Amino acid sequence: MPTWDDVVTIASRLSEVEVTTSWHTPSLKVKGRFFARLRTEAEGGLALVCDPSEKAALLASADPAFYTTPHYDGYAMILVHLDKIDPERLTELIEDAWHLKAPVRVRKAYEQP
Repeated sequence: MPTWDDVVTIASRLSEVEVTTSWHTPSLKVKGRFFARLRTEAEGGLALVCDPSEKAALLASADPAFYTTPHYDGYAMILVHLDKIDPERLTELIEDAWHLKAPVRVRKAYEQP
């Protein structure tokens, strides 16, 4: 079962990731742009930036690892139960979130061999 520490380890492999706080909870940013946070309130979970069509597909999949709340309806963010997600899939989602928020210069520098 992945933990917040695992999320940080995965994200730290990417360029210019900062471990910080957002809304008084642990979060990750790339060049000051938020892309993930640990939800310590209510039902918990990991909030990750994602493409709206991917969010819809994840929710439609009925995979118990993915959910949303009324607060997140209409936002390009998926909520993830860390205790229900495969570590490889979590890695993909974190990398996708980073790519969505990282400035072009940071992405290009990271992707160069």
